[in-house]
Amino acid sequence: MVYKYDFLIIGAGVAGMSYALKVARALKSKERTSNSPRICMICKAGLDEANTSFAQGGVASVTNLKVDTFDKHIADTLIAGDYISDRAAVEQVVREAPAQIEELVRWGVNFDRKEGGDFDLHREGGHSEFRILHHADDTGAEIQRGLMEAVRNCPDIEVKENHFAVEIITQHHLGVRVTRRSPNIQCYGAYVLNCQPPKGKGKNPTVDTYLSKVTVMCTGGCGAVYMTTSNPVIATGDGIAMVYRAKGTVADMEFVQFHPTVLHNPKETHPAYLITEAMRGYGGILKLPNGETFMEKYDERLSLAPRDIVARAIDKEMKIHGLDHVCLDVTHKDPAETRHHFPNIYQKCLSIGIDITTDYIPVRPAAHYMCGGIKVDLNGQSSIERLYALGECSCTGLHGGNRLASNSLIEAVVYADAAAKDSLAHVDLYDFNDRVPEWNDEGTMTNEEKVLITQSVKEVNQIMSNYVGIVRSDLRLHRAWDRLDMLYEETERLFKRVRPTRDICELRNMINVGYLITRWALERKECRGLHYTTDYPLHAYDKKK
Repeated sequence: MVYKYDFLIIGAGVAGMSYALKVARALKSKERTSNSPRICMICKAGLDEANTSFAQGGVASVTNLKVDTFDKHIADTLIAGDYISDRAAVEQVVREAPAQIEELVRWGVNFDRKEGGDFDLHREGGHSEFRILHHADDTGAEIQRGLMEAVRNCPDIEVKENHFAVEIITQHHLGVRVTRRSPNIQCYGAYVLNCQPPKGKGKNPTVDTYLSKVTVMCTGGCGAVYMTTSNPVIATGDGIAMVYRAKGTVADMEFVQFHPTVLHNPKETHPAYLITEAMRGYGGILKLPNGETFMEKYDERLSLAPRDIVARAIDKEMKIHGLDHVCLDVTHKDPAETRHHFPNIYQKCLSIGIDITTDYIPVRPAAHYMCGGIKVDLNGQSSIERLYALGECSCTGLHGGNRLASNSLIEAVVYADAAAKDSLAHVDLYDFNDRVPEWNDEGTMTNEEKVLITQSVKEVNQIMSNYVGIVRSDLRLHRAWDRLDMLYEETERLFKRVRPTRDICELRNMINVGYLITRWALERKECRGLHYTTDYPLHAYDKKK
């Protein structure tokens, strides 16, 4: 089947849904040529399963002008990013954040407020002021709820759940040789696997052709390439991998943020339950299981140090003492206040026998956020024409070497606004490319091959966690490179002879992303931001001394 849409959005979450809503609102003022929706959003799972819903902490924005300023937020972001951030991107996000907060509220998102009506602001590590808007301790879920309701009530947006983008379509699929140096690589849409097979015995899922004038990649992060992550199992780096295979520009892939504190529970690894940074902002103290504090050895900001410092400190203490976790202590806080501010964390811990008002919370680091991704400009435009990238799969330059807590959700909405304005200004200049061939989905998949795919996914997890984790070395990185290369060759041979399934497509993407993280890590010969290597312990500034 061939489908045609003016706007094809691959992925949902705050980035994809806010973009769709902004475009739909603008299209209402234009004369319609048909009754068919002009916007299509495809989701590999359900609309409610995006990574947005797992964000607990909140959204960073300057709203209390009595004590906070844009300059303070900009400075905090640049410091956290280890001065690699693109200042233009930082200024755009920080200065436009308040207006986008108002937009979220108009769409029905509820943020906690004080009795007088002002936002109840939290403070998180790396922030110099209280500027985190939140909804209890499930802000992401509240944003996802509000946007989902608005999207489902919009007749101009067609949502296709359980649909998986296999590849984006470029000149390559027309028989034209495309390289990264080729001028004017264009995106004409995507080949999409319908994971809901047609009814009837012997019917297989089909790969359909989705032609579009504008394509927007909003596929989220890649935490699932690691053994333990705060991300859902669907976070396999699909968009980054697809754009890289299409010869698009990808950047800053070495900067993988590990959240210092996920709940240590071996039964839950994808996702591991996140213990929000706001709990440390609230007064939580990191300790060893015996009650000893340790952050004073690593940073004067103690438990409120930036995430990379805290994650490395915990990792080191775990290795020194042979531990599988450390602890977060909020037992000194008022129990009623703790239950009020963190009701979901309280209930989650209680479900495994931990009362956080009287017991330490067992925590450990886990892969959390990718600061790099598909390189985009201030409008969210990638190096491939007609292709935009938003949210965690994109590299705007905001985060630099390390993401400042709670900057990601607001980045997604600000760039969705910029991309909507830019794409609306250009969409009528594009035509559908009707010369695109349909996908050849011949082939079969045996049970033995399915087992091999499952084992290969586990191998990727082990390789990335053991060799490309919080602390790296050239020896470990080269070992990861060699093992990923072997998996790549095996998987590509299999992919070419079988009918595509979501499992094998995700495996391909995980291997591609693992390779990119490893390659970028090998090329950075210094400790910088989230990239910490034992072979080059000096920071760039130390080298100059």
